[in-house]
Order: sequence, then C-alpha cells, then structure tokens
Amino acid sequence: MTGQPPIIPLSPRGRLGVETLIEKSHAAPMDLNQVVPWRTGVDRQGVPKKMEHCWIYGTPWFDALTDAQRHEVLWLENARDVSMFILLEQTLPPLYMGYLNVHADALAPDVREYLMIFSKEEIMHTLMFRRYMKVARLPLFGAPDGLHEMLTVQLPKMHPVAGIIATLLLEWVAELSAMFVSQDDVVEPLTREMFYQHHLEEARHIAFGRWVGESFFEHAPDEQATQMRQMMRGLMARLVPQFTYNPEIARHTSFAFPIACGDQAAIDAVRYSERSLALNDRRFAPLYAWLRKVGVS
Repeated sequence: MTGQPPIIPLSPRGRLGVETLIEKSHAAPMDLNQVVPWRTGVDRQGVPKKMEHCWIYGTPWFDALTDAQRHEVLWLENARDVSMFILLEQTLPPLYMGYLNVHADALAPDVREYLMIFSKEEIMHTLMFRRYMKVARLPLFGAPDGLHEMLTVQLPKMHPVAGIIATLLLEWVAELSAMFVSQDDVVEPLTREMFYQHHLEEARHIAFGRWVGESFFEHAPDEQATQMRQMMRGLMARLVPQFTYNPEIARHTSFAFPIACGDQAAIDAVRYSERSLALNDRRFAPLYAWLRKVGVS
C-alpha cells in the first residue's frame, strides 16, 4: 500500500475486529459436504417456518386457502428466501475481487485478505444453497427489479465503500429475515440447521460492513456522507417491501394464487399493512437501530 490513506478505511476497533474475523474464518471454514446432514434429505411434510410468518397471514387471501395450499405457499416463500441468497451471494465475489484488483495498492493488507475470505465464503454459501434447492425440489425465483443490475453494473463502478455498505444492507435484510423465521423448533431440521450454519459466517460479513460504514461516517466530508445516506435510504425503501412480499410466488403455485403478479394494489396492501409494518419493525430492529446510529432514519 502506498503512503495514501487506505481506500477502505477502518477505525482502530474495526482493524482489530477484522483481524479476529480472519482468525475465525481460517479456524472453521465451511465444509460443503459436512455443513448439514444432506443424506437425511429435506422433509417437505414439515414446515420451513411457522404459518403465522406467511407473507399473507391474517388477510382474506390467506383465509381463502386450503391447508394444503398454505403448506405449499410456506415452502415457496422459503424458496424465495434461498433464491435471494443465491442471487446475491454469487454476485459478491466478482464485485469484491474486482475492488481488490482495481485498488490493490490502496488496500490495507488485512482488508485485502478479508475481501478474499469474504468472496470464498460467499461461493461456498452459493454452493450450499443451490444444493439445498435441489434436495428440497424448490424453484429458483428471479431477482427483484433492479437488484442484479445494481450488483453487477452499478456497484462495480462505485467507490468500494459504497459497494460494501450497499452489500451490508442487502445481506443484513436477507439474514435478519431468514433467521427470524427459521430458528424455531417447528421448522424442518435440515432447513433450520442450514440457515444457522450460514449465519455463523454471515454474521462476520455483517460485522465487517458495519465497521466500514461507521468508519466512513466518522471521517467523510459532509457532502459525501449526505450522498451515502441518500443512497442507503433509497436502497432500504426498495429492499424492505421486496422482502415483505414477492409477487413472483403467483407464478410457482400449483393453484391460482389469489394475488396476481400485476395486482399492485393488492401487493401494496400486503407490503404496507399494519401487520407487515409491525413484523418488519421486529425482525429488522437491529438494522434499523444501526441506521439511526449512522444518521439514516
């Protein structure tokens, strides 16, 4: 690294934290074949989450479904969650390795190493999730509007700190959503264990993103900080509704889903209902608290 300040700055606390993340990553790398008991398979007679966590629970549309249809919907919602991890995590290694190659001389050695570890772990997560989808016989959902373009076209052209903060918000929303519904005794065992094992590494990625973000806001000029907060607000305004309800589910059900893909009024009614807003306040509480901490409300 040259005598210039590092392009991805970290506070002293963040630097110590990254050293710890590196040690933990090397100490217990994920083994794809051993991470979950693949031979037991996924019991589709069980549930991937509680019925009350169904996206449309508490609505007339949910009440109109049969028990079998509700069960099918739970598994398709789970397929969406896993699909989002796949679509996100397979784009991050090219993004982060791109930053490493373009800005190699401006990266601190520990940050350079962690970007490589981060990328390696995301590849393993993608392999795990794809294997799970095959074992569970679940369909892959498409990316929400604009997400793939943002990750593959826009973020590679932006400052690495912006890419890391955007990645943080994407991963944190997805991780909080998945852990909120999956870590319950009623959840199908392999599904519950897979999300838990993923969380062990994903929590480190989130910690890294938080330290980068906090260091940025501690030292950035006001104009740059304002622009970053605007980007973050805009991204959150898209992400939370997309994770609250995904209209693509209507394309995958074996029956006529009660909310058509293009019925924006019904989609918004689910996304912005009192129940959905209250649910989001609960599951995304840690993220919302951090956003307030860095001045994004």
